Amino acid sequence: MYDIGLNHFWRSKSAIHGGDLVFFQGHVIPGIYARSFMEGRLTEAQMDNFRSEVNGGGLSSYPHPWLMPDYWQFPTVSMGLGPLMAIYQARFMKYMHNRGHIDMADRKVWVFLGDGEMDEPESRGAIDLAAREGLDNLIFVVNCNLQRLDGPVRGNGKIVQELEGDFRGAGWNVIKLLWGKGWDALLEKDTTGRLRQLMDETVDGDYQTFKSKDGAYIRKHFFGKYPETTALVEDWSDEQIWALRRGGHEPKKVYTAFKRATETKGQPTCLLVKTVKGYGMGTAGEGQNTTHQQKKMAEDQLRAFRDRFQIPISDEDLSKAPFVSLNNQQKAYLLEKRKDLGGEFPKREWRDAPSLQIPPLEKFDAQLKSTGDREISTTMAFVRILTTLLRDKNMGKQVVPIVPDESRTFGMEGLFRSVGIYNPKGQNYTPEDRDQMSYYKESTDGQVLQEGINEAGAMADWIAAATSYSNHGVPMVPFFIYYSMFGFQRIGDLAWAAGDSRARGFMLGGTAGRTTLNGEGLQHEDGHSHILAGTIPNCISYDPTFSFEVAVLVHHGLQRMYVDQEDVYFYLTLMNENYSHPEMPMGAEEGIIKGLYRLSKAAKPAKKHVNLMGSGTILVQATEAAKMLEEDFGVTSDIWSATSFNELARDGQDAERHNRLNPLADTLVPYVTQTLSGAKGPVICATDYMKNYAEQIRAYVPQDFVVLGTDGYGRSDSRVNLRRFFEVDANHIAAAAMVQLFKEGTVSEKDLKSALSKYDIDGAKPNPRLV
Repeated sequence: MYDIGLNHFWRSKSAIHGGDLVFFQGHVIPGIYARSFMEGRLTEAQMDNFRSEVNGGGLSSYPHPWLMPDYWQFPTVSMGLGPLMAIYQARFMKYMHNRGHIDMADRKVWVFLGDGEMDEPESRGAIDLAAREGLDNLIFVVNCNLQRLDGPVRGNGKIVQELEGDFRGAGWNVIKLLWGKGWDALLEKDTTGRLRQLMDETVDGDYQTFKSKDGAYIRKHFFGKYPETTALVEDWSDEQIWALRRGGHEPKKVYTAFKRATETKGQPTCLLVKTVKGYGMGTAGEGQNTTHQQKKMAEDQLRAFRDRFQIPISDEDLSKAPFVSLNNQQKAYLLEKRKDLGGEFPKREWRDAPSLQIPPLEKFDAQLKSTGDREISTTMAFVRILTTLLRDKNMGKQVVPIVPDESRTFGMEGLFRSVGIYNPKGQNYTPEDRDQMSYYKESTDGQVLQEGINEAGAMADWIAAATSYSNHGVPMVPFFIYYSMFGFQRIGDLAWAAGDSRARGFMLGGTAGRTTLNGEGLQHEDGHSHILAGTIPNCISYDPTFSFEVAVLVHHGLQRMYVDQEDVYFYLTLMNENYSHPEMPMGAEEGIIKGLYRLSKAAKPAKKHVNLMGSGTILVQATEAAKMLEEDFGVTSDIWSATSFNELARDGQDAERHNRLNPLADTLVPYVTQTLSGAKGPVICATDYMKNYAEQIRAYVPQDFVVLGTDGYGRSDSRVNLRRFFEVDANHIAAAAMVQLFKEGTVSEKDLKSALSKYDIDGAKPNPRLV
């Protein structure tokens, strides 16, 4: 199947064609490398270093654009993600075409899958969307070898018929390629219909067993079931019976099926291709349950394999299993076929992606200034920044807002009318709110991707947009905003694949913070998304408190991803709590980006002095605690905004690593250490996330360091009560400061007792992590 695709169908990007996109089935990758080797693209040294990548020059185990950025387009081996991402890639290609960014012409998205992989919920979860939107640029090829890793896919059933029902029912064009040409003659002779009956009633478990045995076994246990079918092969030898092939091993039939799929209009196509797992391996694993675990073949098995496929290796060299080179005519044929299709394949194109002309930071001047008495949330600030970008004459049309049915929650309904919601069929109904300013407007060239209650689909949308620079040569700027709890926790595998894909764009965790999203309870209140974000090496995450921080970070992200063209993506948490936002302090931009800056400094630090640090809405609580401490006990405070503990921790770890590996070179000092080096007194840190989020920087803080956080399950209540419960309110921050000052001998026991009483601290209170 892959050779037919590479020789006749899959076009590379060229001056006359945008190129096809192919999601290769992960476990077939050695075969793709072998093909590239025979074409001269890969060397023997690289082939020898398959799965030996650390020292450079090796080949990755599966398709990984992060590891082989010029070769692989898509990571597919986390099974189920390939089909989901491919559907949305095909859909995004249509979006790009309808909005005038590309001419998709007859470009196709091919997806190679295993029948076992189709049990992953993601594999079939979006097939209705593909049919609903008429994605005739999408072709699924399901390799139905009837086996999973451990055993049959449907031992007591028939996976081909099951998949056919699902895909036809969803509105797909289904093409079945089940039987080789040898079966055609038998079916022509089957005047009684008994062979068809036998084929229909034989379950997949038996079909697998037949191909793990031999011709005599098939004669007895398959054809021998009925007199009529026995008679069909009575003049056939056992060898002839064994030579009957399944459709996926017939090149001409594969070509015909592929050609028919490419000619389909108005609907996606699913090819169901019957094959044998381990085809050609004989006793080494053909059709056997152990095939997936087979790593090497014995010499007699190699000899049988060589003879079967006429591989030019002598008996003397067989035990060495040398690499085989094609003769000049064969190699010329392969290269000619690829030349006709535009060149090398697979190949990831990214080096010629253009940069974007982004607006200067001053474009967000309204967000850099104080809101005065007007109270807003960081979500509101972000929506205004997004609106500014959408109106920008240079890059506005390349902004892609993506929302999983929460636009009104985030105050984004104004975009419905101003830029519209994408729908390839337009709007063939009158919306209920048509007479309103921000009515629900759908159009063929709409800019917003509204995915409904579907975070996985929205994330797949985002990946398609975030990789557009390499797949289409047009950088797009996706902003995917969602309930933060339903981000990394829910679609973490897709977020990991996005990093592997070298995606560029913005993810916005709205309604973030375990105590900030009050009232919605345990399943909604996010206190750990930043910890999950920190597991992805090229995900840059921030928890901003003020509108100017959001503006600086969005601008910085645009600079890194779309001007400097770094392969990173940004995650920002946004809150729905309103409060007053100050003007950006002079010189704060560097600290905002690096993760820490001093928001305010005590005019005249007292002997009793602390540093209060926080992020998100809890920084507002820290500011309130500073007022309480000074008014009640004469304790002065410096206030520190920590926009990213993840970035601070990475900086510290990088410095430690450098110093460990280069002990005789100049010592690097972590940014946190530098920034706090002159600070007086202990550091009390509080966030709306688990303590581990801030604990990451403990090793780099030169002062005594106390961390407050929201470990435990969320629950419904007021913000005041939730912060009290999780011990991150102003009272607990102030009390923690007094406890630390007492330990240092700066305040008296009397003052400590007074503070604990005044701030209503209950030492017998249950641990919120445990209740």
